[in-house]
Amino acid sequence: MVNSNGEDPDAAKARRGRNIAIALGLVAFVIIVYVVTVARMGANVLERPL
Repeated sequence: MVNSNGEDPDAAKARRGRNIAIALGLVAFVIIVYVVTVARMGANVLERPL
């Protein structure tokens, strides 16, 4: 059976799985960049002169 997009359910399921994998990879990348940034700044963040 073909859905309204013109693709079969197996292709739609595979595309959804790829989209979820890409989204999880992007979220993991953002978290890693955030953690590395905070780790590089270290305790200096709290020692700013006013």
